[in-house]
Formats: sequence, C-alpha cells, structure tokens
Amino acid sequence: MATLDPHAPSPAFVTLADLRTLLEAELRSWTCGWSVGSFGAIGEYHQDEGERLIVDDPENLTRATSRGAIRIALKENVEPVAYELLSPRPHRWSQGIALCLPDAEAAAAQREALTELGIDRDAIRPEDRGAILFDVGLAQPQIDFCVRTSDPDLLRVLRNCCGKPTFATEAGMAILSQHPHRVVISHLGRAEVYQKIGGPDTGGVSPPGPHTHVLPKLLSARRTHSANTPIPDGLTPCAFLYPGNPVIGALGEDTPYDDGLFVKFQNYLAAFGPPAYTATKQRVWRAIENREDPANFDEPQTRLERAALRNAIRQLIRRSEASADQALLQSIEAWRAEFDRASESDDE
Repeated sequence: MATLDPHAPSPAFVTLADLRTLLEAELRSWTCGWSVGSFGAIGEYHQDEGERLIVDDPENLTRATSRGAIRIALKENVEPVAYELLSPRPHRWSQGIALCLPDAEAAAAQREALTELGIDRDAIRPEDRGAILFDVGLAQPQIDFCVRTSDPDLLRVLRNCCGKPTFATEAGMAILSQHPHRVVISHLGRAEVYQKIGGPDTGGVSPPGPHTHVLPKLLSARRTHSANTPIPDGLTPCAFLYPGNPVIGALGEDTPYDDGLFVKFQNYLAAFGPPAYTATKQRVWRAIENREDPANFDEPQTRLERAALRNAIRQLIRRSEASADQALLQSIEAWRAEFDRASESDDE
C-alpha cells in the first residue's frame, strides 16, 4: 500500500504551468473523465481503456474518439478547486477538480432562443469543421449548449425555428430524433458528444462513454453548479475533471480499492481543496491513528466539515481493509458507528 502522510505539507502546485502539467497527465489517462456544463445541462467525455483516438494532443489539452471529444483552454486567472462528495453508499465517495473563473469572466451568452452561430471552425475533429453550430438557447450562466449538423433536412428545420424557444418548436423533436452532435462550450473549453441522445433510441438511458444531460427541472434554477460542490464565492466552475476514483469504476460500479489513485487525489486535494475540509480530514485521521475515543471528538458544525469527517472515516476503512490492518479497523468501527451511521441521509 502506497504511503500517505495526512499531516504532510501541501504539494507545490502553484503555477499555471504546474496545472497544465497535471491536466496533460490526466488527459493521457483513460480513467479520468471530463465535463463542461452547468446545473442541469452538461456534456461529458469518457473513454475506454485502449479506445482508438481520433485526436490525441495532450500538450494542447485536446483528445477525441469516435464517440466524443474534450478540449480545455486554460486562462491565466483559472482557479482549480478539488473536492470530495459523500455518496449514499457508505463504502464510497466521489471526487473531482473544478476549473473556475471569476464570476464576471465566466459568463456565457445566455441566449434564450435557438440561434444559428455559423460554421464551427473550432470543432475538435477536422472533419467537423464545415458543419453548422446552433445555440439551443438554454440561457445557462456559464455555458452555451449547442448542436452541430451538416444534414440538409435538419438544417432546414433548425433555421426555420431560429429566434424561438427550441423545445417549443419542431426543432426540439428533430434534435431528439436525429441526434446531431452536441457541443457544450465555456470560457475554459468545450465538450463534444457524437453519440445518440439518451432516450427512446437508447433504451431510455444515456449511452456509456461521452453523453449529454439536459434536465429541465434543474435548468430553471439557472445555477452554475450543485450546492454540494464547494465552489468559493466569486468563482464559477467552467470545466471539470474527474481523476480515477479509487473505489468506483468508469461505469459507476464498485471496484477493488486502488491506493495509488487514492494517494494521487489526496495530493490534488491538499493543493487545491477547501482548507477547512482538508484540515478536518487530517484531524480525524490523527485522532483515529492515536486511538482516541470518538465520544471525545467535537463533531464539526458546518456541512462541509461534517462531510470531511465522514469521508475520512470511509477512506481509512477502505485503506485498512486493503492492508488487512484488523486492529485499526476495529478502532475505526467505533468512529463509523458514532459519525457515519447508515440511517443518515447522504448527498451524492
């Protein structure tokens, strides 16, 4: 099991060049997922191990397969925010890094009607650079959610409906039935999805790999992100990466604990995570390792720090199980019973 000192100083990820190096490394890893989106409208990029690449340009933070593509466009004032979230399943947790900009600089066009944007000369794959891009008009704070096509019949329908709300016209049904490319654009990059839209043609589920979600009930809030994601005030997330999770696979399945992936993300969290969250985890780990009585531990008062407490317990359990440290597991069980009861409600 790889070593992890929870009390060690944070790694020196401080410059834009450092961040670019991190992103290049993660882009080369098939285990890392990516997304560009808002609260209710998102484009996701994933790939399978060994999947053939159409574009492989990590130095320019770009990658594409036959199913989708991702490009990250860094800016000088980008702020990475690493985070972990609780899972409803007590043996798991989720994790990611949000790439953020100051609110005013993150703002998208926020169009409210179907709008033709012209030839998509910025398409990631060369063969798509003659197709026409349309903003669907979801009016989201930091993204333009678009479709792209060169099909004459679909172009005719879309052009006839420009200036109107997309899903109140025949354009909405045409998009859902003809599955044009979806292109989600922010000031820090774009995600492109070439697969079918999840629905009747896909058995009612999103296809594995790159896919999009558009959820009208969430869109109406016009929020930039879930309230569970700890983005500091004044910042807006414009892209996300999801480094390989040590306990969850690419299809959301349980996997054997991977200590290398765990240690790697803990370093990211130490560098870019909320200080209160990381400090709480370190305090919990220290107390458990010292065999302190959980009854004497002051439970944190904030939601963020309570999540840190519970995730710290879950993570130490999984590490101890992997190393067969029965004595430590016995000590942790008292902490789990005190602070991470299965009856408590969780947020993914």
